[in-house]
Amino acid sequence: MVCLISLACGQTAPSPAPDRYALLPPVKYGPESDPWPPTAAPGWSQPEALPYPVNTAGGEDSPFLLPDGQTLYFFFTPDVSLPAERQILDGVTGLWVTHRRGETWSEPERVWLARPGELSLDGCAFVSGEQMYFCTVRAGYPAPQWFRADFVDGRWQNWRDAGGELRQAEYEVGELHISSDGQELYFHSSHPGGQGGLDLWVSHMTASGWGDPLNLGPAVNTPAWEGWPYLSPDGQELWYCGQSRQGRLGPAVFRSRRQPDGSWGAAEEIIIRGNAAVRWDRRPFWRPLRSICQPAGFSSGAPAPIPARTP
Repeated sequence: MVCLISLACGQTAPSPAPDRYALLPPVKYGPESDPWPPTAAPGWSQPEALPYPVNTAGGEDSPFLLPDGQTLYFFFTPDVSLPAERQILDGVTGLWVTHRRGETWSEPERVWLARPGELSLDGCAFVSGEQMYFCTVRAGYPAPQWFRADFVDGRWQNWRDAGGELRQAEYEVGELHISSDGQELYFHSSHPGGQGGLDLWVSHMTASGWGDPLNLGPAVNTPAWEGWPYLSPDGQELWYCGQSRQGRLGPAVFRSRRQPDGSWGAAEEIIIRGNAAVRWDRRPFWRPLRSICQPAGFSSGAPAPIPARTP
């Protein structure tokens, strides 16, 4: 991240920002050519990619769907092959939002989380009511940092550092989800004391802030990796990403149900992707590549590849 910020030092984002479609590549990998298509467990419909104008010939990733199903936040970059130090300068890479219009979605709009001309690379959005948590790369921080913002007068503003509040440095807090009642914070982390590489943890709200996190244990975590949690609005289902437990080498989407004693039950493998070795592509944020493993609550319910559609 120091390298990224250094490479962008002294430069500013273009103003006005270029059109989202102006920088798209002419061709994009689509579902029809996917060698490892996602498949659903029996009893579930098969994954479908969201249509244009959400998906384009660029890269759409890190979706977050609000509980009412009407508003979708997502990360967009026009060309995933470009390094982050070029993406941060293009004026369109970052968070976008779209709204459901019957069977379709509205034209996405950019979510600005920095002042005009300031450089930032923002993603990993979690939205609850009029508050947003998001991860960001920007001046003054040597690594990705958690920020929060408030929705005031029709736009997101008052963005500020949330790392201390979330105890980010202490517990290596990765992508997160906070329960609807604000009492539980779920996140993935490689903090010592887990079951494997990345594990899922939960912290409970106390009078002095978020308490020490607890590992979710072997019903959820394995010696491989688990992450990218989504908690259902009623708090009874935990969806997350992890290594397939059915002998496939690709990632999978799991669901665990809360038990009467408050613990989490054995995970069910709902969406599977991959029947051969997958080479992980590590991006600037905390994710092995979330675009190939999106928990059900974040979008259409599957880690769907994106169609080659242009306006």
